[in-house]
Order: sequence, then C-alpha cells, then structure tokens
Amino acid sequence: MIAVRDTRGRLVRAQSAAAQRGLDAVLISPGSDLRWLTGHHPPPLERLTCLVVPSSGRASLVVPALEGPAAQACDAVREGGVHLATWRETDDPFQLVGALLEGALGRQPAQVAVSDRMWAAHIEGLRAALGGADWLTAGALLADLRVVKDAAEVQALREAAAAIDRVHAGMGEWLRPGRTEREVGADVGRAITDEGHERVNFVIVGSGPNGASPHASVTDRVLRPGDPVVVDIGGTMPSGYCSDCTRTYVVPAYADAPQQAEVDEAFCRMYEVLRRAQQAGLDAVRPGVRAESVDHAARSVIDAAGYGSYFIHRTGHGIGLDEHEEPWIVAGDETLLAPGMAFSVEPGIYLPGRFGARIEDIVVVTDSGVEVLDTADRSLLVP
Repeated sequence: MIAVRDTRGRLVRAQSAAAQRGLDAVLISPGSDLRWLTGHHPPPLERLTCLVVPSSGRASLVVPALEGPAAQACDAVREGGVHLATWRETDDPFQLVGALLEGALGRQPAQVAVSDRMWAAHIEGLRAALGGADWLTAGALLADLRVVKDAAEVQALREAAAAIDRVHAGMGEWLRPGRTEREVGADVGRAITDEGHERVNFVIVGSGPNGASPHASVTDRVLRPGDPVVVDIGGTMPSGYCSDCTRTYVVPAYADAPQQAEVDEAFCRMYEVLRRAQQAGLDAVRPGVRAESVDHAARSVIDAAGYGSYFIHRTGHGIGLDEHEEPWIVAGDETLLAPGMAFSVEPGIYLPGRFGARIEDIVVVTDSGVEVLDTADRSLLVP
C-alpha cells in the first residue's frame, strides 16, 4: 500500500505537470497510474471508474456506487486528498465527470489528457460529455512522474527481486530430464506465489530449440540431458511492484543423481559472450548517461563476437507497478539516467532451430552507479 504522504504529494505533482503542459485536466482509468496516485487498484470494467485531476482544485475519484466501499478505503480518499464521487446504475458517469471539472475549473475544459490504456468506449462517452475539448494522451506526463522511484518503491522492488531469486534457487527441484516444459512451468508458477508474490505474471521455460524464441510459451516438449533451458519468470507482489529475472540452465544427465551432462560446445562459447555482454551492460549504468548507452555497451560485445543478428530485442525495460514501463534500454531512448530509475539489463542471443540464452537482472541507478537487485548465480547452471 502506498503511504498517504506519497499519494498527496503525487497528486500535487500531477496537477503541476498538467498546468505546465497547458492541460485543464488529466483523466485516469484503472491501472498502475491510478494505483500510484491514489493507492486504489480496481479492475477495469465496463462501468466507468475515473480519477479526475483538474489543473487546479481538488481531484475526484469517480466510481460506481457498488465499488464505493473499496474506494473509500484507499489512502487518497480516506485521508481527504481526493473527493469520492459515486454514481448509480441509472446515472450518467460521463456527465458527472463533466460537472466535476466545470466545478473545479469554473468553466468547461479546453484541453484534456487521458490514460493511454483507457477503454475506447469510455473515451467516447467522455468526449460527448465534455464537448469541444482537445484530447491528448497522458502517458508521457505520468511516465515522467513515475520513472524515478522513491525509497519505499526501491525497497518494494528489492523485496520482489529477493522473492523471485528464491524461486530460481529452487529450480534444481523441477528441471529434470523426462519432464515437460509444461510440468516445470506449473511447478515454477506455484513457487512464485509460495515465495510471496500475489500474482504470477509470466513463466517462460524454453528448452533446446524453444529457447531461441524470447517469449516462448511452455509446451509438452520433454527435457533432455544437456538441453539449455531459458527460464524467465516474474510476478506481482502485494505491494503492487513487480519482479522479472531470467537465468539459463542446463538439464542434468540424470533425474535421481544430478550431474553434468554433455553440453554443446558452441552453446558454451555463445553463453560466455552473453555473460560478458550482460556484465558490460551492468557496468555502463550510472547517473547522467543515456538509457541507450546501456544497450550499446551490451550489444557491442555481442556484435563483436559475430552474434549481433541474433540479439533481437532491446537490452532492457523499466519496471515498477508495471512489468514494462519507462525507461527503455534501447537505441533511441535518450533519457538521462538518474538515481532511483529501475530497469532490467537482459541481453539475449537466439539461434533459430538450435538454442537460445538470456541473462536478466533488475537494477536501480544510485547516486554513484548501480545496485543490482537480483543475486541469483549468472553462471551457466546445472541445477
């Protein structure tokens, strides 16, 4: 749960940012932005829930009456920072938003920004209610506010990383010859919640040639001795903050007495390049450098070794209340890294039809460099 002092401060910052951009209001639908600003985390439904943030005046949280008790309990409403406005089934919630804005501004709004992921049906209803306002998306405004994490958020990410590291530590129990990717994935998913996550976000178990697909789905492929296996897993903690960590394993020779199986020499050479590339990316993280420079540092190692065409995704993505958020660790993102920014460093190499490998850690920029949150062994592991 976000502390009350944070929701109040965040709403003030959001209003200030809206005013600086010439916006009369920001309208925020259910999702991570709403949770970050209020502590309220309702599901997105056909009934309108909307945080109405005018550039001046008091913000209001518009919710269906049947969801009023849950909204009343959130920090921002409970402590008086946000006015709660409920509507009944026969009311028009879009007209309610219009009335709240006119009351706060003293006029109809001229420019309004809405959540990037607001339902189209809700946007159309708001357009009709707000007349001739110009419409923009609010994603960039809100991303600028959220991209630097405060101390409580960084601690929440540390706890998420520690929880997913504990799952990786138990991988030896599940990665055994004769089992299927699907069986392993089911075990890993249960472990993610057992280790403290509220929800499983994804489980990738890509063995042998399936590991050459970065977003592979689990299949009924049977694990064989010596198979490389890419295991990319993540979940959401009760705090709302996410984990995301990838390690690459080798299936052992025997299920009952694990020992080193014969591993493809070409894979071992490729993995050593990947290990050096990921370390180069970690070493490049520090305040004042551009996000794209971290991508360049990792990618240069892979390019120099001749695998450049097999590194087919960005080096990383921001993380927080969303699994993927800004900054983007890729060429073209010129964001200057600052203390408190959190993101993944996850180069990968994928040889179609043969195998793949990825190493991923979540990091936080510090005043002098980087804190690596994931501590699971990065060696080529035989569990």
